[in-house]
Amino acid sequence: MAAPDSDTNDGQEDTGAAAAVQSRSHDGATGRDASWPRLQRHIFRTASRHLPDAADAAEESVEAPPKHTGRYARWLPVLKTLPWVLGALFALSFVWDFPGVTLSVAGYTIVLEDLLRFTAVSGLVGFGTNWLAITMLFRPRVARPLVGQGLVPAQRERVAYRLAQAVSDELINKALIKEKIRESGLVARYRDLLVAAARDVATDEAVRTEGKALLRRALRDVLSTPSVQERIVALTAEQVEAQAGEGLSGLMLRAYRYFGEDDFRARLRETVRRLPDAVDPLVEELDPVLDRLPAELERRSDEIESLLTRVVLRLVDTLDLERMIYENVRAYDERQLEMLLRRTTNEQLNYIKYLGAALGIVGGFIIWAPAAALVAVTALGLAVYGVDEALFRARTNDRTDDTSSS
Repeated sequence: MAAPDSDTNDGQEDTGAAAAVQSRSHDGATGRDASWPRLQRHIFRTASRHLPDAADAAEESVEAPPKHTGRYARWLPVLKTLPWVLGALFALSFVWDFPGVTLSVAGYTIVLEDLLRFTAVSGLVGFGTNWLAITMLFRPRVARPLVGQGLVPAQRERVAYRLAQAVSDELINKALIKEKIRESGLVARYRDLLVAAARDVATDEAVRTEGKALLRRALRDVLSTPSVQERIVALTAEQVEAQAGEGLSGLMLRAYRYFGEDDFRARLRETVRRLPDAVDPLVEELDPVLDRLPAELERRSDEIESLLTRVVLRLVDTLDLERMIYENVRAYDERQLEMLLRRTTNEQLNYIKYLGAALGIVGGFIIWAPAAALVAVTALGLAVYGVDEALFRARTNDRTDDTSSS
């Protein structure tokens, strides 16, 4: 009966040991899960002191330039009334259009009859053709059976491709990005921030405490796992036998293992079972390493900068800027693409559209009285050109004088 009692006691001890290992593993996993967020918070709190402030980033950002409004904008409200005025004059021409009225200028008789109709129709045609041309740039957004589709919606893919090609080739190409990175000293500045943050993190007591606690629990969990312990036992036995050699010590070891293999294995298992309790002194050896880390980082700061530069430039090389821009613009629907183009050109397009009415009126005068109108238009055009050229040259000379004096 003694033997069964012994077997029963051994089974109870093994069950108790397994339960203890499982409980320790569960407690370690729970502690590790709790320590990791705390360690993250401590690291972020310490390192965030070296992050650039949002205010500094805002100061470095480029301010939007003021909108440049040309002189034509002053006339745009007046030009917008022209189509309505011309429509009213065209309607009036059916009732009254200078019937039988003449005008003598320098002995030249000008018949005023049909003046309203000629100028009104020509002005409306000028406005209508410009309006139609600008409208056909964007409308219809969807292809129609008879009138087709607007130029921009129909060529959306082509517009996106050309825009992406132009931007990636001329504005934001890889060579320009690399040059700006080198000129800005951005890598060196962030290298200093990285080294300073790593130094503070390595010397922060809270970070060290949580880090060592997390490492201690992880090592205990690993070394307490039965499968890991068995692998350590097997590896230790192999290494002991391999290191014993062929001499007397090797012969004695092999003899001992031949007659007492179970005892040899039991002693190894007992030693390996105590390994989790030996973790604390090993973890405490991290302190000297962490103490030397800041000086090592300072000594290798140039190497860190070189490494960061290579990483950033390699990242730039992997970017396909043309495809990125193309896919983003391509994702715009017809309405968004129209708004993108109109956002900066709508005022100019309106000016061109309504200017057609004014030029149409001039054309109406030429149709109504060709000789007199051509003379008047030519003289007016030359006068405007002469005044504009004189003002331009005067402004250029003033700028040249200011530059020379400065």
